[in-house]
Amino acid sequence: MRKTSAVLATLSLAVLALTGCSSAPTFAGAACDRAADSSSVQDSVTVEGDLGESPDVTVFGPVKASETSFSDVVTGDGEALTSPFQPMVLDIAFYGGESGEKLYESEFNGDMSRVHSIDYWSQRSPGLETVLECATGGSRVVAVLTPEDFGENNVEAFGLEEGENIVAVLDVLDVHLAKAEGSSKFNDARGLPTVVRAPDGTPGVIIPDADAPESAVTQTLIEGDGAKVEEGSTIVTNITAVGWDDKTVTSTTWGGEPNIGPAANELVGATVGSQLLVVVPAADGNPATAIVVDILGIVPVPEQ
Repeated sequence: MRKTSAVLATLSLAVLALTGCSSAPTFAGAACDRAADSSSVQDSVTVEGDLGESPDVTVFGPVKASETSFSDVVTGDGEALTSPFQPMVLDIAFYGGESGEKLYESEFNGDMSRVHSIDYWSQRSPGLETVLECATGGSRVVAVLTPEDFGENNVEAFGLEEGENIVAVLDVLDVHLAKAEGSSKFNDARGLPTVVRAPDGTPGVIIPDADAPESAVTQTLIEGDGAKVEEGSTIVTNITAVGWDDKTVTSTTWGGEPNIGPAANELVGATVGSQLLVVVPAADGNPATAIVVDILGIVPVPEQ
């Protein structure tokens, strides 16, 4: 699990030459649905077992399909995946469409700290973006992937026959928020940055032509209505840091993998869905920095 000791610590992220609040890709926003669901997929496979446990799968091969298709055999009532970069927890298993043999299976161990995004998974198997678009937390999805959508490297690595389809079972264990959601809060403190947001939530930070504060400042910009962050909580966040003096983005998780780690003191007491502005004064040779934090979720404590 990736860890960040505190929001005030040096962020272990690539420095990006970004300005403003350019929007990251989204799917369908509020119109998100699963209209592409294909019941014919269920004629090719049976899946037994509980969500989150290694499935018992029978493939009625050979499975023939000219394009990737999917079916939700269990539809969850959690958040919908509206962006390729939205944090989620996924278990997945692949089976050969000819032999029905298991090719790969993820952990299926209930570890909810394995937070990634659709983009992460689609880099490994391109068709998963189509399969996961608009899926909801708590769903089990069965898909048939074409070799092209499974990925040429995967086809070669598993020694599949030319043109062989692949059957996938995906358990969407949890979906976190894509952006801060809640009530906007009024802050009358002058001389602090202004935060604007693209439609997908990507923040832009406007640094004022004024000296940075000499002590740390924390403001709640959006107050979410989710669970409260406790001391010791492991949280899922998107973070953007902007240098006060040069007014450029020095690091961001937007458009990439979210940040996961213990909650900094500045975030304890905030709620999931909130967006906070933390201004860190210059100290120990480090320049003053404005940091915008979207709290997207809390990782559950594993059961003992």
